[in-house]
Amino acid sequence: MSDADKTPSTDGTEQTPKNFIEEFVAEDVAAGKNDGRLATRFPPEPNGYLHIGHAKSICLNFGLADRLPSGTCNLRFDDTNPAAEDTEYVTAIAEDIRWLGFEWGDRQFFASDYFEQLYQFAVTLIRDGKAYVDSRSLDEIRESRGNFYKKGSDSPFRERSVDENIDLFARMRSGEFEDGQHVLRAKIDMQSPNLNLRDPPIYRIRHAEHHRTGKEWCIYPMYDFAHGLSDAIEGITHSVCTLEFQDHRPLYDWFLEQLPVTSHPRQIEFARLGLGYTVLSKRKLQDLVTRNHVSGWDDPRMPTLAGLRRRGYSATAIRNFCTRIGVAKRDSIVDVALLEHALRDDLNADCDRAMGVLRPLKLVIENFPEGQVEYFDAIQHPEYPERGQRKLAFGRELYIERDDFMEEPKKKWFRLAPGREVRLRYAALITCKEVIKDDSGEVIEIRCTWDPESRGGNAPDSRRVKGTLHWVSAEHAVSATVRLYDRLFTAENPLAQKEDPDAPPTSFMDHINPDSLEVLENCKLEPDLASLEAGKVVQFERLGYFCKDTEDSKPDALVFNRTITLRDAWAKVAKKSR
Repeated sequence: MSDADKTPSTDGTEQTPKNFIEEFVAEDVAAGKNDGRLATRFPPEPNGYLHIGHAKSICLNFGLADRLPSGTCNLRFDDTNPAAEDTEYVTAIAEDIRWLGFEWGDRQFFASDYFEQLYQFAVTLIRDGKAYVDSRSLDEIRESRGNFYKKGSDSPFRERSVDENIDLFARMRSGEFEDGQHVLRAKIDMQSPNLNLRDPPIYRIRHAEHHRTGKEWCIYPMYDFAHGLSDAIEGITHSVCTLEFQDHRPLYDWFLEQLPVTSHPRQIEFARLGLGYTVLSKRKLQDLVTRNHVSGWDDPRMPTLAGLRRRGYSATAIRNFCTRIGVAKRDSIVDVALLEHALRDDLNADCDRAMGVLRPLKLVIENFPEGQVEYFDAIQHPEYPERGQRKLAFGRELYIERDDFMEEPKKKWFRLAPGREVRLRYAALITCKEVIKDDSGEVIEIRCTWDPESRGGNAPDSRRVKGTLHWVSAEHAVSATVRLYDRLFTAENPLAQKEDPDAPPTSFMDHINPDSLEVLENCKLEPDLASLEAGKVVQFERLGYFCKDTEDSKPDALVFNRTITLRDAWAKVAKKSR
C-alpha cells in the first residue's frame, strides 16, 4: 500500500483503511478532491427512536470524520414528513448520539432549514422544462410507472407549459389544493430500466403542522430530492448510506447535475445491520409500542439505543460491536451472540460485584448467637484488587437462592441438600440439618449449623466442599423488584416467511417471546445497592449483570433490570435443537 492509501488520524498519525469506504475516502483525499476535505453527515428522520442499526451508521460516519484532522460530520434531521415527526424524537436522537460518544459542535442542521432554497431549486427545474405538475391520483401515477417487467407510460400532464406548471406549483404552495390533488414530478425518462428515474415525485401536498415551521408550508419535498441537495448545500463530500439507496444513486446524481450547486458529494453504499432475534425497522418497532407489546421506545427489550441504555448496555460495548462486525457490501444477519459477547467483555472488566438473591429462601444458622453480627470481607472485582473490598454483614438468619436447595438431590448436585455441607461465599461452611415446610408442603425455611473455624473461607484443605452459594443477611438486606429480560423474539429472523408456499403468511408478531419478561418481587439485595446510582450496572455474583432502572426505581421501591446473564443460555438451547 502506498503512502497515499493511508488515512491520517486526528492525532496526525497514519492509519491503514479498515474497509472499502475508508479506502474510497483515502483515494479521494490523496487525489486532492474537495481540497482534501472530508465531510460526512448522519441524517436521521425524527419519526422514532434510533436503534442499534443506526449505531452502525453513526459510528461509521462520525468515525470517518474522526480519522482526518480536517474531517467533520454533520447531524442533519431529515424532517420532510411533518405527519410523523416530533420534537421528542429530535431530543432523543441527539441524546443517543452523545451517549455513544460523538459530538457535532455547531453542525446541527435540519432539512427544514433549506425549505425555501429547495423550493427555488424545484422552480428552476420547472423553468428548465425538467419538472411538471401531475394532477392524477397517486394510484394512477404509481400504475403508470410500470414495474421491472413493464415500461412506464407518460402522464397526460407531462407536456404542460412552463408557465402553467409555475402557476400550479405556486398555488400548491399557497394552500389552494387538497392533499394528493397534485404532485410535482421530475421529467427524466419513463422508459428507464431504473424505476427511480421514471419521473419521480419531488413535491407533494401535505396540510400538516411541522414541528419547526408550523403551518408555514403545506408542500414538502420528497426524500430523494431533499437529501442530495441538502448534502450539497452543506458541502458534504461523501454521502454514506445503506444498500437500499444504491438504485437511487443515479437520481441523487441527476438532481445535483441539473441544478446550480457548487458541491457534488460522492454517494457510497454499505450493508445495513441485520441482527438475529431482532427487528430493526422503526415502523415495526412503532407497531410494538402502539400495540402494547412493550412499555415504550425505551423498553429494555427493544433494540433502540434508549432501550439498550436502560437495560444496562454500555456505549463502549456497542461501539466495539460495530467495529467487530465491520462494513460489508452484502446484506446478512449478524449473530446476536456477537453483541452479547461484546457486552459481557465490557461489563466483566468494568462492573463491581454484589450479592443478590432473586428467589429468597430463609436459612437459619442454629448455632449462631441471636442478635450477633459478623462482617466478612468481599472483593469488589477479582481482576482489579485496587478497587478494594466491601463488608458483608452475616447473622443468624440469611437468605439463599431457592434454586440452590434441593430436598432430594439428583446426581452431581453440589449445592445445598439435607445433610450436605456447602460454602457460603466469603463467609463460612454450613451444613443442612432440617427442612421446614408449610401446610402445602412447600419448603419455607432451612435450618443449618455453621463451622466457626471456617469463617472467612479458612476451611482446611481436607474439607472438600464443591458447592459455593451466594447469600445476604436477612436483617440487613433491602428488598427490590427485579425484571428478568430475555430476547424479544423466539425466531432468529422474525421477518422470514415459511418455506411452504401454501402456508399462510406469518407476521413478525407471531414470533414474540412470551417469556421475554419475568418480574420478581421481594428480591433481597446487599444494602449498599440502595444507594447505587441509577443506570449503574453491577454483577450479581453467580447470576448476571443488573442495572438500576433509570425510570421506575425509587429510594423506597428499588427496581433492577437484568442486563445479561453470565453465560449464553440460548447457545445451549440452539445446540440441543440441532
